[in-house]
Amino acid sequence: MSTACLWKSVLLGSILLLSSAWCETDHAEKRKELVNEKLKKAGIKNPLVLAAMLKVPRHELVPKNLRQFAYIDRPLPIGEEQTISQPYIVAYMTEQLKLKGGERVLEIGTGSGYQAAVLAEIAKEVYTIEIVKPLGERAERDLTRLGYKNIQFRIGDGYQGWPMKAPFDAIIITAAPDHIPQPLVDQLAVGGRMILPVGDQWQELILVTRDENGVKTRKLIGVRFVPMTGEAEKK
Repeated sequence: MSTACLWKSVLLGSILLLSSAWCETDHAEKRKELVNEKLKKAGIKNPLVLAAMLKVPRHELVPKNLRQFAYIDRPLPIGEEQTISQPYIVAYMTEQLKLKGGERVLEIGTGSGYQAAVLAEIAKEVYTIEIVKPLGERAERDLTRLGYKNIQFRIGDGYQGWPMKAPFDAIIITAAPDHIPQPLVDQLAVGGRMILPVGDQWQELILVTRDENGVKTRKLIGVRFVPMTGEAEKK
C-alpha cells in the first residue's frame, strides 16, 4: 500500500470513529431530552425507571430507517404487524410494578426487546416470551449484543406464562387480551403486581395485585395495544 493510500485509510477510519462517537452522544442527548421534557413532565417520578429510560438505547431496537424517530414519544412499527411501544407507556407500566431491584419479572410479548431491556436495568431476572418467532429471535440477538445477561428468552404462547419459572414478583403484558389470563394470575407471587391492557377496540390498563387475602384489580388509563394472540383468542 502506498503512503498516500495508507494515510487515506487512516483518515477514513478516524472519520468513521468520530462519526460513531458523535452519533452515540447525539442519541444520549436525545434520550435525556425525552426523559426530562416528556416523561418527567408527564408524571413519571420513579428514579429507577427514569435511570433505565436514560440508559436503554431504543435506537438499537428499531428498524434502521426509523432510528431518527427513536426518541420521539410515540410507538413505531417493527415488522410482523407489531410495534415498539411509546416510551411514556413503557415507563408508566414499569413504574406501576414498583420494582426495587432483586425481583423476578415475567414479560409477555418481547416484541423489539425494549420493555425487556428497561426491566432488566432494574430487576434481577427478566423472563420474556414472544409468540412471533422472527421477533423473538431478533430481540434475543439485539439484547445479547447490547450486553444484557439477566434476560431469558422463550418463543411460545405467552397466555400460558412460564410455569417452570414461577412464581414471579411482577408480570407485564405488552399486548391486549380481552380478559385477564388466569394462568398468569396463578403465576403471580403473593405481594406481586401484574399490569396489562385489556379490551378489544377500547382498552384499559389493569393493575392486578395479589396479597394474602387474594387478588384485586384496578383500572388505570386508556391505551391502545396490538391484540394478544395465542390461547387467549380461544377463550
